[in-house]
Amino acid sequence: MALHSLYVDLNSFFASVEQQLRPELRGRPVGVLPVMADTTCCIAASIDAKRFGIKTGTPVWQAKKLCRDIVFVQARPSTYVEIHHRIVAAVESCTPVGEVLSIDEMACELMGRDRDEANAVRLGQQIKQAIYDQVGEVLHSSVGIAPNRFLAKTASNMQKPNGLVVIRQEELPQKLYGLKLGALNGIGRAMEQRLNQLGIHTVEQLCNASKDTLRRAWNGVEGERYYAKLRGEVVATAPTQRSSVGHSHVLAPELRDPDNALAVLYRLLHKAAMRLRHYGYCAGSLGLHLSYIRTGAGHTRWADQARFAPHADTLKFNPVLAELWQRRPPDPGPILKVGVVLADLIEHSQVTRDLFDPGDRHEPLNSVLDQINQRYGPNTLYFGGAHHGRGAAPMRIAFSHVPELQVESDG
Repeated sequence: MALHSLYVDLNSFFASVEQQLRPELRGRPVGVLPVMADTTCCIAASIDAKRFGIKTGTPVWQAKKLCRDIVFVQARPSTYVEIHHRIVAAVESCTPVGEVLSIDEMACELMGRDRDEANAVRLGQQIKQAIYDQVGEVLHSSVGIAPNRFLAKTASNMQKPNGLVVIRQEELPQKLYGLKLGALNGIGRAMEQRLNQLGIHTVEQLCNASKDTLRRAWNGVEGERYYAKLRGEVVATAPTQRSSVGHSHVLAPELRDPDNALAVLYRLLHKAAMRLRHYGYCAGSLGLHLSYIRTGAGHTRWADQARFAPHADTLKFNPVLAELWQRRPPDPGPILKVGVVLADLIEHSQVTRDLFDPGDRHEPLNSVLDQINQRYGPNTLYFGGAHHGRGAAPMRIAFSHVPELQVESDG
């Protein structure tokens, strides 16, 4: 079976961008933080920092203990998005990008003579060099080449940093046996526990399991798809639909009181509502979640949700957030993190109008707000409740979502 997929994974992307743009950081252990505070954790670590055991999710206090020379920098999401687009363009100069999977990962389908191993390896090397030449010499990437995308992603993780690994059809499944179950895409902690309950504790046992066993593990046809992907078969990607739009933010120390936390929440809500309209959806629920700092007891969390007839009107979301805020119990300590989620999404064109509220009376206002903020910056026009939180909730980058600068810019 020919090689069909090439996967590009940027190594320590956020930290590498900082080292590219700030030469004084090169060769030094760097931790990227959402806010400059000792109570937060690293959202990225440089290749140099990873050698000390520092990784995504490592608390600041622990990172300092692991490496006393670590340098912390505050994340610059809009800069990372701009560099991401330049990297995509560099890869496109070598071969078409089939799909962007995240801000630091993309998949390319091999066509024609590029399915020959020697040509595929040469293409992978050309992509690496194009990124160096067109974007920056510090931006290393790991490339995986395999009979399908799933295995190409697996190959890209097998040699980091700066690797290039080929998984050949004739090497399957033995080449996977040295991996841990959690190293395979689609197997998180919960799925690993379910596999363990079925007597599967190693990748070798997973590869030797029957199709029916994997169907039971995944509760349906996805198990059969996984069975096929492990064997190098090209499996069509299952269609997905957006299920929610939300934002969260770790508060800087000076913003951890209720008044400032609420202002930041309104800012997050207004960003989410703008994205919701941009995607052409309405939401049927709004969720609020808070994390607190408790002296001597770590962090504690609280969440609540309100449901309503689907809409995309910021003016209607505002009082719902206010009601949820009033329903929270007494704060057990300073508020560390806040977040809002608009969920139960439905396409705007599929929403049935309310007989007692015909037409969207605020649609022109929302449209004008979105147009002005997209053209002149996200804080040009805003609702008063977000005033103190205007600059406190910059863009965030999720694992599977590349922000659109048009609607999610920091301003």
